[in-house]
Amino acid sequence: MVSTADVTALVPAYNEAATVGSVVDGLHDEGIEDVLVVDGGSADETVAVAEEHGARVIVQSGSGKGQAVREGVDAIENPYVLLLDADGTNPPEQAGRLLDPLLAGDADHVIGDRTAEMEENAMTALNQVGNRLINGAFRYIHGHDYVDILSGYRAFTRESFEKSHLTADGFGIETEMAVECARHGYTVEVVPTTYRARPDESETNLHPLKDGGRIILTLYQLTKTNNPLFYFGSVGVASTLAGLLLGGYVAYEWFVLRVSHEVIALLGAAGILFGVQLLIFGVLSDLIVTLHREQLRRLERLEAKEEEN
Repeated sequence: MVSTADVTALVPAYNEAATVGSVVDGLHDEGIEDVLVVDGGSADETVAVAEEHGARVIVQSGSGKGQAVREGVDAIENPYVLLLDADGTNPPEQAGRLLDPLLAGDADHVIGDRTAEMEENAMTALNQVGNRLINGAFRYIHGHDYVDILSGYRAFTRESFEKSHLTADGFGIETEMAVECARHGYTVEVVPTTYRARPDESETNLHPLKDGGRIILTLYQLTKTNNPLFYFGSVGVASTLAGLLLGGYVAYEWFVLRVSHEVIALLGAAGILFGVQLLIFGVLSDLIVTLHREQLRRLERLEAKEEEN
């Protein structure tokens, strides 16, 4: 068992009366005394059960997991935060796996890899495919392999969280945290965890298609500041290719059939010009972001030296 005096367990919950009590008890068994449950306006007995089992409870001002996490961290004073779901899918007895690297100073952020030890029926086939696609896109776009960026089982320093720019209200919060880790260059460690199947009496709040679409959109939108070359370049390439296809069609119609398409030709030319401009803008933005990161690193090194002196 690790030392947990400086750790607060943050448990977002919404209609999880059937499982939140066992989650709180499991955390207490691991020596984590400070358990904060952030309730999203549950219609069942989630608040009463959590308080009965010894957790602190606050009711968030709005809705959505992202807002619950942000408001929860704002209410935490301890330097280390353990984040897990209230539905019983993240085993509290494995908290040490995530906290050990954090408390040893080896990581700023630890992600529990649910795919390492996944129980049967814990995740639908559709969710597994979507999870692989999103993680693959993240690796390609951001250049880091965090294995399971959608995992809700995490541990992180409160300082690193507060330095991150997080705005997502829903399930996109995990994606935002992963992107911010890559953007700030935080030391991230991935540890294997078990992902349990939800109990029959507990209903999921995740809607695979709707929430999956939002997560993908969030991942793409965040490339604007972390990988602008991909963000602008992808649209630029698409526009250029569309313009070239239109131009090819116009050329074929003219040289083979002797039919003129002036309007389509103008659209094709506009598409090519717009695409090339976006590509150039993406390259320039990427240079600016690179210089900005280097300046931030220099400032952080100067601040560290001043603190040492």
